[in-house]
Amino acid sequence: MHLLRDIFFREIVPKLVRLHARTGIVNCEFAGAEYRKWQIRFRSRGSDFEVVEFEYDEEGTAMDLDL
Repeated sequence: MHLLRDIFFREIVPKLVRLHARTGIVNCEFAGAEYRKWQIRFRSRGSDFEVVEFEYDEEGTAMDLDL
């Protein structure tokens, strides 16, 4: 899960900031197809974000954050 955290903070957090996100769940397909059934639950913490937990979801789907 270390890889997922690294990619989340490097690539996804800037998009969440741009979208003014505070809390939510993001599908982990951004890290590759092998992670498409994993999700990250996150929340804002001051001006940054923290990963609350990882969840495995057979029905999980990705959403494009490049709106």
